[in-house]
Amino acid sequence: METIKEYVKPELLIVVIVLYFIGLAIKNSEFIKDKYIPIILGIIGILIAGVYVVATSDIYGYKEILTAIFTSITQGVLVAGLSVYVNQIIKQKNKER
Repeated sequence: METIKEYVKPELLIVVIVLYFIGLAIKNSEFIKDKYIPIILGIIGILIAGVYVVATSDIYGYKEILTAIFTSITQGVLVAGLSVYVNQIIKQKNKER
């Protein structure tokens, strides 16, 4: 858990859980193919991380804007990846050998 906190802002760890449940809802909807779920979760993760970064940062110039964009993308991809990872751990745990 400490390793995860080194890369993902602790405030954004709740987004992993939110994305997990969004992924389950998308999977159960049957309107979207399963192969698109990680991409959708990535986009949603980036948007949520972007809202967080903008809300918690002082953005005055282009360097801060670029930093905010970079942070939003990296944090969004990381939380989406963790969400998919958690989903796979649960699936593998429930699989019979």
